[in-house]
Amino acid sequence: MTNPVLETMNARYNSLMKLIRSLEKLKKSFPEGRLKVQNKKSGTYITLHSKDVIKTLGENDTELIELLVQKSYVSQAIRAAKTETVILKQYINKYPAFSIEQVYDHLSEGRKKYATPLVLNNEEYVKQWLDEPFIPKSINKDAPKFITLKGEHVRSKSEVIIADRLYAKGIPYKYECPVMIGNEVFHPDFTILRLSDMKILYHEHCGKMGDSVYVEDFVDRVNKYGRVGVFTGDRLFFTFESSDQPLDISWLDGFIEKNYR
Repeated sequence: MTNPVLETMNARYNSLMKLIRSLEKLKKSFPEGRLKVQNKKSGTYITLHSKDVIKTLGENDTELIELLVQKSYVSQAIRAAKTETVILKQYINKYPAFSIEQVYDHLSEGRKKYATPLVLNNEEYVKQWLDEPFIPKSINKDAPKFITLKGEHVRSKSEVIIADRLYAKGIPYKYECPVMIGNEVFHPDFTILRLSDMKILYHEHCGKMGDSVYVEDFVDRVNKYGRVGVFTGDRLFFTFESSDQPLDISWLDGFIEKNYR
């Protein structure tokens, strides 16, 4: 079992090395020379320095100026990436093979029987989070049966789609799990545990945006979230639909990948 922090650093290192090779190849395609830009009271003066040649550039040299500015930018990017790879390599070489969360996993089976884990690894933490009991908001027995892949009874076809997309992508969620927002108990449609930073997020599906009364209630709800520090785009996310604009599934997939990974 590899240390997840070490895995992340290795992935970053490999990504940067690949980028450096690509940028160094790109740099060779630019013209020779470098620019010197001087700002004076009488205006901005740009000169080209190439080997033993110094040439003043003007409006007719815009394309050349753009290429050399981009070349300089690429050079700076290469230097920054190389500096980071050197530091990353030092950390990678010194970083422990496994984290404190994994110490328990490395105990022998005989010792594990008598040891109580001090901290949980991600997998154990997710399982514990999902296993926490809660009482969801009640649904009328006469309500249509919209059932998710996890076997949950939800309120609409769109909520089935959202739940099943989260489940298929391995994103831990709870349906209508109660949470205190100020002095009220809210039941967000989906409470999500984002694995990349272990942050708790709330997803509300707004399925009646053509209903003015529903919209007024929605605005009030968003404001109440905000008053306790749960802000849109940070921990609070929405999907929308109306009778004329149904939930866009391909958009939903991109939305989940961007916000819940």
